Amino acid sequence: MTVIPLEQLTGLDVARAGNKAVNLAAMLGKGFSVPGGFVVTTAAYDRIGVRVSPGPLDEVAARSIRAAILAADLPEDLTRAVTRAYRALGADAAVAVRSSSPGEDLPEASFAGQYDTFLSVSGAGNVLTAVKRCWASLWSDRAVRYRTAHGLDHRDAAIAVVVQRMVEARAAGVLHTLNPVTGRRSEMVAEAVEGVGEAVVSGAVVPDQYVLAGDREPDGHGCLDAADLRRLREVGAALQEGFGAPQDVEWAIDGAGRVWLTQTRPITTAFPVPESPDGRLRAYWSVNVYQGLFRPLTPMGATMIRERQRGMSAYLTSIGFSPEIVDVSGWLYWDITEGVADGAKRPAMVAFADDLAAPSGQIIAGLADDPRFAATGTPERSPGPRRRYGPIAAAWVFPRWARARARRRSLQHVRALMGPEPGRPAEQLRWIEANHRTICRIEADLPRTANTAGGLAQRLAARLLEGVAVPEEVNACFRGVPANPTTEMDLSLWRLAMAARAHPESSAALSSHDAGHLAEAFRYGRLPRPLAAGMDAFLARYGCRVAAEMDLGLPRWADDPTPVFNLLIGYAAAARTGFDAAAEFAAAGREARAAVAELVRRAPFHRRLAAGFLLSSARELRGLRELPKYCLMLGYQELRRRLMRLGEHLAGRGVLDRAADVMFLGLDELRAAVLDGGDGGERARVRERRAVYERETGRRQVPAVVLSDGAVPEYRPAGTGDAAFLRGIAGASGLASGPARIVRDPGTARIEPGEVLVCPSTDPGWTPLFLNAAAVVTETGGMISHGTTVAREYGIPAVVGVAGATTRIHDGQLITVDGSRGTISLGHRPSPGR
Repeated sequence: MTVIPLEQLTGLDVARAGNKAVNLAAMLGKGFSVPGGFVVTTAAYDRIGVRVSPGPLDEVAARSIRAAILAADLPEDLTRAVTRAYRALGADAAVAVRSSSPGEDLPEASFAGQYDTFLSVSGAGNVLTAVKRCWASLWSDRAVRYRTAHGLDHRDAAIAVVVQRMVEARAAGVLHTLNPVTGRRSEMVAEAVEGVGEAVVSGAVVPDQYVLAGDREPDGHGCLDAADLRRLREVGAALQEGFGAPQDVEWAIDGAGRVWLTQTRPITTAFPVPESPDGRLRAYWSVNVYQGLFRPLTPMGATMIRERQRGMSAYLTSIGFSPEIVDVSGWLYWDITEGVADGAKRPAMVAFADDLAAPSGQIIAGLADDPRFAATGTPERSPGPRRRYGPIAAAWVFPRWARARARRRSLQHVRALMGPEPGRPAEQLRWIEANHRTICRIEADLPRTANTAGGLAQRLAARLLEGVAVPEEVNACFRGVPANPTTEMDLSLWRLAMAARAHPESSAALSSHDAGHLAEAFRYGRLPRPLAAGMDAFLARYGCRVAAEMDLGLPRWADDPTPVFNLLIGYAAAARTGFDAAAEFAAAGREARAAVAELVRRAPFHRRLAAGFLLSSARELRGLRELPKYCLMLGYQELRRRLMRLGEHLAGRGVLDRAADVMFLGLDELRAAVLDGGDGGERARVRERRAVYERETGRRQVPAVVLSDGAVPEYRPAGTGDAAFLRGIAGASGLASGPARIVRDPGTARIEPGEVLVCPSTDPGWTPLFLNAAAVVTETGGMISHGTTVAREYGIPAVVGVAGATTRIHDGQLITVDGSRGTISLGHRPSPGR
């Protein structure tokens, strides 16, 4: 069909009627007042025979397409159908003619204002002309540029056209059912002008604006009175409830005061927040930010993170975190309201949040000034953990023995969980159900004495050196520490790149192919033997890792080694400039040992022996800090391997489309699918969850703290007032200058020697990029986060908790990073060397 009345459309008609028309039909179906009308479908547009060549489209070609559309004679049957539908609206009715593209009003590309709208059109001939002009606007210069900027193929462009009876509007405008500036769900914002509302949408006038807060009586003024505003608020609330999300609404009010709706679409840019269970204002801290995950989690990944955090819940609940984690569209939150409002718990919560994901703690501290979070309790000192000092002292005296023993026992603990290989799917399922909790709690269950001894030795040494050494000088003693699984991984990959360079055939492969080609060659056994053998050895040890590795649903390097080959190519290129990461790391270790000797020399005579003993012991033991996470990833890899086996089984039976879809099921759903064949709805549920996941993956900014009314409190550090100066938190000491390299996906990025890595956050999967980097800048992080720990060990400056760093710093911009002061100066020339 080429012409369809709006009331006959369903949610399945998006491809032929477009999102706008389908939304109008949905509003009609829910009983809202929508002007009558019809849609001229994409099938009608297809009949005029537009042909577009593949690739870029220049202005001349677009102009030619527009001219051809406007000159085209419409088929007689289409002319009759549009004329008949128009006359059904009333003789010579005034109508609005608007686009309704299937690609319009999407989360990732709204196409707002890209296509033409024609108002107050009367007469069938004029309506037909307006339809053709809407079609032609699909090829306007602005629409073509918009598609090009969003990477959309022009050949896929299609358009339907909505024709609706005009409302004789006394006033019209737009309504946001949440406050688009503050994000508050408790407020709506309306903008209005007299007459039709097109001037509001186009920005041609300054409209009257109204903030409708809660149940307060609205303040009528301008072109809307209090009664109008009450009706708008009621309609907005009903739309939001009916469509299950905040809405962006276009409306018109006629002379009788009736509210007519001419468009609604979800406000998908608003960050999703949990609903308060009791209606009171609540504060939430992002588990994603805490984990350094600036992307949503797969459902299975979220399940496993919840299990991991339950293993650590005793301490977290003691400082005000909720015992359970809430999941909204793949974003996980702790309810931190208790800790914010309790003066006894807040200091520990603030310190914990800033240590791991600054400036989260400072944002939380700022909430204490909000009268809605009335303070309770009295600040008091935490008793601290109980320790057995005998084993700790033994670790100090024999640190290498303690380190080796801790590594051996930790790996034995993980290997013991692997167990025999089950055969049938039901056995695989039983193994997963029996072991997933234990695997997720590996970090909490590993032997801790040597690790604790290292951290305690460092803190005690710092106390002994108070007055003779600043914290940065003490931190400098921990560059190049041994036995850190993360730095060992990075250096192992560097050595593999150097070995490949020394082998002519392997070197030629790295220099002449991209990472995807090399990964495919590796998969099919076509790589040069030395390079293939090196990759086998590397993946056998570190294939469990990947960027954003805390999401079990993401493929590991062992599943897809493309990011590893990308790093190898970058390392080989860096080596050709004379750069040597292994030598740099060794030099950092020598400098650290010299720093230890210098600080011991400065210490008062009666403290020298103890300070030197503790610093030396701490250096031998501090690398163990990264061991629990590595062991967890080994367990994750085994758990993921078995889940994927079940995914293959379910895909083979047609329960799932593909094996990886298993990561979009819950454990209960997996059990039902494996044992009972499922309920037949698994594929649809997976598709729906994947769509949400892919939509949310497009978000560029993830707030660390959100309130249940949608507000996002911000951290505004005291600065110099200079636009060329950014402030964060000192993560690793030192001063370095170089061009900034903005990176959001470490799997495809390369860092040239001397560049400054600027990114949202880091985890061990990012650290291979550190080898070449002159410095590191992150939007979140803390003194004990993985990124700052590794940066200190490599001896490169790091500044963390720099709000908006990836947008305020431009790719290639020269910047100077002062890791001792926690500052970034923009526009400075590179300093010589590192």
